[in-house]
Amino acid sequence: MTLWERIQALLEAAREQTLGAVMEAMRARKFRRDAAAFSIALIALSAKMAKADGIVTDDEIEAFGDFFTYPPEEASKVRMIYQLAQEDVSGFDLYARQVGDLFRDEALVLEDVLDCLFHIALADGILHPKELELLREAYAAFDLTPTAWRRVKASHTGLEKEDPYAVLDVPVEISEEDLKKAYRTLVKEHHPDKIIARGVPENLIKISERRMAAINEAYEKILAERAQG
Repeated sequence: MTLWERIQALLEAAREQTLGAVMEAMRARKFRRDAAAFSIALIALSAKMAKADGIVTDDEIEAFGDFFTYPPEEASKVRMIYQLAQEDVSGFDLYARQVGDLFRDEALVLEDVLDCLFHIALADGILHPKELELLREAYAAFDLTPTAWRRVKASHTGLEKEDPYAVLDVPVEISEEDLKKAYRTLVKEHHPDKIIARGVPENLIKISERRMAAINEAYEKILAERAQG
């Protein structure tokens, strides 16, 4: 069964045809490490984020398609989830908490979702205050660590305002050997192959590349600072 066939199955399982019913269908079927579950969760949260500034438009759906590519014949499924978000009176926070519950034992998957949401928020090149507020709501609902927030944020807005030690989740006094071990562990966790194994669709592998860049930059900055004494 293809990704889009699994998405269709989940939509059909949501007989009430509400966004909440779709989310409950995912919970009932207990998908784990499945690109269909990840995709619907991401589309739903992206739709709620788009609606935060008013009505969801076709332009916003197309903008999502620039990031999350899908075959033209599957556009109706994406549009359906967006429309369900438009009709649903529940707010972003409710669905962020549902996604958090769905992947409660998969912190790295939730970090992947947050990373994708950052990309969507910055699609126009500006991180608006309302978008930042929603991203913080997602971070809180996902119960992610401050380190995860800094790492994802740094991958999109740069390391300038972020502590490289915090991005790597290591103490300032860490030894060179332990620093290297911590760095290698992060590289392994955020490698593209690991991302795909967590159920993230292959066409979203760019999130791994950006996060790896942030991890590498933090590591190199620490090494450079130490070399200078």
